[in-house]
Amino acid sequence: MSNSSGQTVATFFNAFRAKDVASALALVSDQAKITVFPLQVREGSKDVISQLLTDIVTAFPDLLITMRNVIEAGKVALAEFKLEGTQSADFLGAINQEKHLDLDTAWRFTVDNGQIIGIDAYWCQNQLYRRLAVKRQDQVTIV
Repeated sequence: MSNSSGQTVATFFNAFRAKDVASALALVSDQAKITVFPLQVREGSKDVISQLLTDIVTAFPDLLITMRNVIEAGKVALAEFKLEGTQSADFLGAINQEKHLDLDTAWRFTVDNGQIIGIDAYWCQNQLYRRLAVKRQDQVTIV
């Protein structure tokens, strides 16, 4: 019997919360289509989510993920959550200024037979930049 989309997503986030990127990625199909709207990535490969999760746990070693809601509808599950932590490495082009991040985000998962076959990630890039004290958006990395 296969897991429901909600159960698969819960398992993914349990691993992500534990900073166990490998276990989270084990649930993602090698053929998954990954879209990260704030990064302008459309239908990328599994490598996209691998790099994003790795960057998050590296840049925010005190990462806290607070789940707001998981809405399940058949093969689709929407996870609303908050990412929190103190930046300790460069992240998505923003240099490390040791700022605290609290970012509201929503990711839409498509699940088939216990495997994640699609992720669409959304967050407000302006909120991210404000939290990380990026002053110029035309030149994100400030030297």
